[in-house]
Amino acid sequence: MAQLCRSVFVLPDPQIGLSPCGQEPLRDLVDVQLSVLIDTHNHERFIETAINSVLEQDFPAPEREIIVVDDGSTDGTAEIVRRYAPQVRLVAKKNGGQASAFNAGIPECRGEMIVFLDGDDWWTPGKLRKVAQVFGEDPALGMIGHGFIESFDDGTRKTILPSETVRLQVNDVSAATFFRLSRCYFGTSRLALRANLARKILPVPAALVFEADEYLFTMAAALEPFVLLPDALTHYRVHARNLFLGAGASEAGERRKARVVAELAHALRVSLPGTGAPQAAVEQILEIVEAEAAQMRLKLDGGRPWETFQTERAIYRVQHHDASAKSKVFRTLSMVPALVLPPRWFYGGRQWLGAQKWYKRARARAVPVPGFAKVDIPKTEPPAAASSVTRQAKG
Repeated sequence: MAQLCRSVFVLPDPQIGLSPCGQEPLRDLVDVQLSVLIDTHNHERFIETAINSVLEQDFPAPEREIIVVDDGSTDGTAEIVRRYAPQVRLVAKKNGGQASAFNAGIPECRGEMIVFLDGDDWWTPGKLRKVAQVFGEDPALGMIGHGFIESFDDGTRKTILPSETVRLQVNDVSAATFFRLSRCYFGTSRLALRANLARKILPVPAALVFEADEYLFTMAAALEPFVLLPDALTHYRVHARNLFLGAGASEAGERRKARVVAELAHALRVSLPGTGAPQAAVEQILEIVEAEAAQMRLKLDGGRPWETFQTERAIYRVQHHDASAKSKVFRTLSMVPALVLPPRWFYGGRQWLGAQKWYKRARARAVPVPGFAKVDIPKTEPPAAASSVTRQAKG
């Protein structure tokens, strides 16, 4: 493992202290390099797997701390976490959502780096060692993201990876273009930040009861360089109680999701210009976030047909700009109804059609849905200390 810079933290007593957000004693944390921050809410079925995946990492235990922020769980999550003391420190709080959990947990972290984990996910072996190595080889680096494994309740798994190691900062349009199609690699359980960068971004807007991770990693990418690794270091659990994925199960859930995504778009519109990123790069990132927010609003509350057409055109252009000519023609023809139908009629009809087996078969044979666009990686000159990391390609 590469040697990392170390900080000394002075506590009132060298052996024990009190957390300002909890009642539990703190261990002597004078030599912590990595803080593992787990946010959880009603994860009694999953939290042991998450914590055990951290404890089993091949990283020196004295050089890392584990903090679990329990966001007002009403099940047995907190009791399960307490069993792990003193290896794990519990910060208990009233339920307020993911942003409030980050706002409570990040100031509690004493490590040079903060590595995030959702209470329903888990890490693969070697994750902490890899993160520590990459941060240690590149002192200017502010953030790390990586590939992941989607893990379903029925045991099936799908690995999602970037094609190669990338080092960028969102300080021009080309970098912003790449970043906006790579957001999935920076979600909570894939995210690691320098602690001083995380604190610089705080507070995360409280309205982001989920999607707080996207606010964090988008701001971080504009403020400091980041590295994207072609390694699957996290299992992302896909299950019905996932707040983001499960929101579509009811209209109330859809409306909650729409409000949160709209708040995210607004918060980034306000905050991103203050990072110093060029306005053109800011607009490149905001285009897809604001289009996603508009799409949810139109589905639920309606609007004007031309709004539907513009929104769908923007999303398709961002996600599939390199689609085949055949796919683009099909898309154009399929959007004609959007010019005349009320948005809710259009989206309702599209949802119905997409659920028909005959349509799925015909579409797969005639015009398969294109994958996400491939974006050329902007060429940057990495610092000498980081060159061995940033020039790696996927093995």
